[in-house]
Amino acid sequence: MITVIIPVLNEGDTIENVVRFAFQCKQVTEVIVVDDKSLDETVAQAKKAGAKVITSTKLGKGASMKDGLLCAANDIIVFLDGDIDPYPERTIENLTQPLLDDKVDFVKACFGRNAGRVTELVAKPLLNILFPDLSHFSQPLSGMIAGKKILLQQLDFSDDYGVDIGILIDMHLMKARVAEINIGYITNNSKPWQELGKMSKEVSKTILSRAMQQNKPNATLEELSVLSEIRDQMDFAIKEGLKGLDKMAIFDMDNTLLQGRFIDTCARFYGFDKELLSIRSQETDPVIRTKNIARLMKGLNISQVLAVADSIPPVDDAEAIIAELKQRGYVVGIISDSYDVVVNHVKTKIGADFSLGNELEFSKSIATGEVKMPSFFFNHPGSICKHSLCKTNAVQHILSHYKIDLTNTIAIGDSENDLCMIKKAGVGVSFCSANELMNFVADITIKESSFKELLEFA
Repeated sequence: MITVIIPVLNEGDTIENVVRFAFQCKQVTEVIVVDDKSLDETVAQAKKAGAKVITSTKLGKGASMKDGLLCAANDIIVFLDGDIDPYPERTIENLTQPLLDDKVDFVKACFGRNAGRVTELVAKPLLNILFPDLSHFSQPLSGMIAGKKILLQQLDFSDDYGVDIGILIDMHLMKARVAEINIGYITNNSKPWQELGKMSKEVSKTILSRAMQQNKPNATLEELSVLSEIRDQMDFAIKEGLKGLDKMAIFDMDNTLLQGRFIDTCARFYGFDKELLSIRSQETDPVIRTKNIARLMKGLNISQVLAVADSIPPVDDAEAIIAELKQRGYVVGIISDSYDVVVNHVKTKIGADFSLGNELEFSKSIATGEVKMPSFFFNHPGSICKHSLCKTNAVQHILSHYKIDLTNTIAIGDSENDLCMIKKAGVGVSFCSANELMNFVADITIKESSFKELLEFA
């Protein structure tokens, strides 16, 4: 059986058709879309088509590919680009049949379209010099590939534009049986000229680094690169269409949207209950406590982290109520003290618009034990709360982004960490909370595990 993995970023116009195309292959039993925190409808469209959607642990195609690989259930893996529509018929069958017949270990697609500028001006000349055995590949930068999972798991996936050429070279160096298969004619958008310099530099860097690891003749990027940088990469910016939205509903995650706490469940899964309890009982500084708890996560891979998240069921009607709130014009999101990789995953599952959390660090899809607490949680001159670290600061941050007034906000939480957020919001909701102060300050108290009461005043 075959798993298809599709790394995506803002490909809402094409991803639904790409997922449906993948499932047309009878041997495909799993399609995983790895989202790089898209700001458009990519996630919703991928879910609609039946894909399993996860959020990448780190910005960049390579990290997304590695994350998807760790979550894949099958032994044959196909990577497709999310921006190609339509794909030629039998693309997946053509890429995978040589693998299923055990004739090759890795297949790279070529197709009926002129090779790109970076391919012709950078990749091919460098391959001719440093890896002549690969110089016959017509499109070495193609991102449509298929391979055996057991070999792909051994690779070091670059995080930038060099990832595709790096995989090809690594497979060659591993002495894998590699083939190039023509899949037909495709149409996709060329890279904007502002990105060509960055792309050429990163492709060159990847080829050179692999060459130097093999004790090839010393060469610097400046000496071997045949395409000078056209221009510094423009800052990435996507302006979201606000479509007149002027209301917001903000949910806490642990024991609010989810029927349990992530870190407590993770401690039970992986046996650090006592260490977690010790940190909570001894450390009063919230920043130090957060950093110490993150160290307990060291060594867990993205698949293990998401497995814990998926083991905690959301409140039964969470997805339906969020959909209704959005229908009524609300921007809906999650603000949590937990980790962004988990909060993003929950956001995707329940259909929320945004999520804010602490940034758990990963290296090659493995948690390092380090965490970054984003600046939007900390006090600033415009803060409406005196605490040095507070969710209310994050509320102000996201309201500013969407240009929504605080009085038009509903905040839903359950614990002491949510108190300020509940007090400052236009409508504060205490959800199944045992905290007497929370129930006292909230405008609305919900005692049953259901969000249907929100619709009475939303």
